[in-house]
Parts: sequence; structure tokens; C-alpha cells
Amino acid sequence: MQWGLKNRLSRIFNPETGRTVMLAVDHGYFLGPTRKLEDPRATITPLLPYADALMLTRGILRNCVDPEGAIPTVLRVSGGASIIGPSLAAEGLTTSFEEAIRLNVSAVTMSIFVGTEHERETLLNLSKLVDKGEKYGIPVLAVTAVGKELEKRDARFLSLCCRIAAELGSHYVKTYYCDDFEKVVESCPVPIVIAGGPQLDTFKDTLQLAHDAISKGARGVDMGRNIWQSDHPVAALRAVRGVVQENMKVNEAFELFESLSKG
Repeated sequence: MQWGLKNRLSRIFNPETGRTVMLAVDHGYFLGPTRKLEDPRATITPLLPYADALMLTRGILRNCVDPEGAIPTVLRVSGGASIIGPSLAAEGLTTSFEEAIRLNVSAVTMSIFVGTEHERETLLNLSKLVDKGEKYGIPVLAVTAVGKELEKRDARFLSLCCRIAAELGSHYVKTYYCDDFEKVVESCPVPIVIAGGPQLDTFKDTLQLAHDAISKGARGVDMGRNIWQSDHPVAALRAVRGVVQENMKVNEAFELFESLSKG
């Protein structure tokens, strides 16, 4: 792997632990002004000291994140579909690689929709993105999206998606946690980070999700709504960080969350 790729990945994955706590704030590209992300700057700013990287679109990066900051960014470069449209899978590339370079990003990311009518288009777009990433030394994160069909999140399907993404050259993959998750990790030769998905019933469930994923081989998390839709988002992110980067047990991290929430 070339020096530039290694260097940018080391900004995202803590070199001491090999893990990352990414904060996903790219939801607006298909959901619009999501609850508690109506004012992105107000939501993002207090969380920056506790995230290893931000996943977001160029519009939010340019308008809501101060350029003087040091937070690594993972730029979403796909889109073209909305939650009210006929298919979330009908995505294309929306941002040029030249724009990613101008924005000094640490990685670029797009969704692939395996098993949908748009499978071929998204996989070919991923291949094109990887070609550019290799040319310019910028890592590519593939997101194994499932659109509105959340029941597809089982080990067999996610193993298929992650392996295809790796085969096409993705430098790391974002997917969902599932039963037998270790099988997904074992069959994917590049690092996997897990998505938080929709807000879970309790915050302890979020910590359990992070703990279980890390214990079965995930190299980090990329969480959004389970962090910033919390009544105490800074406490939530610090507790998740405790699990991922400090090997805290779930109860220990939950105690930290409760303590910080009261403060």
C-alpha cells in the first residue's frame, strides 16, 4: 500500500489500537433535516473532540465544520435518491475526486446496493472510485447499504456484500452487525466498521452493539443517530469511545455515560 493511503488511514484508525470511532452525519443527503441534525454545526461541534473521523457530505463539510480543525473527514460522494423516492438504491456518484482533494479529505465513501436492480451500477461506480483512490492515494470506504429492506441484514448476505466490496478494491467496509458476525469478518480481507443504524431502544443496547462487534473482529464503529439523537450526545460518544478504544465493558461504559449525563 502506498504511503499516502497508509497515512490517511492512520488518521482514521488510531495507530495504537487499530480501531476507529467515526461519527456519521451524512444522513441529510437522503433524509433531509433529520431530527437533531436540523442544525448540523450545532450538533457536530461539541462532538468533534471525541470522534476519530467525521463521515459527511461536501455541503455540510464546507458550511458546518471549521477548516481550522484537525478532524479527519470521510467524504460521502454518492447520492441521487431520497427517502420519498421509488428506490434508495438508485444512487450515482455526486462529487468529483478533484473536489475531494480540494477538501483535503482522509477518505471517500459511497454506498453499494447488492441484490437490487441498481447493483451493477453501484458496483461499477465503486470500481471507478477505487481507481481514482489508488491514483491519488485516498482510501475508499464502501458502505453495504440495504435501502429500506432491513431484513437483509444476516451474515450470509453481509458476507457477500463485504467480500464483493473488498474484491473490487475498497480499503475498508462499513456494514451492519448481525448474528454470526465473526463469519462476515473472517471472509473479508479488509477492515470492517459497523453502522449504528436507527436509534436503538436504550443506550445500553448501543454499547452492547459496539462491544459485541469489536469482540467479534470489527475495527470500529460509524455511528450517527444513536449518538446525536441521544439526550446526552457528548456522554454517549465518550461512552462508545470507551468501549471501542479503551476496551471498557458495557456496564463500565454505561456508568461513564450516566456519570457524564448528570454532569
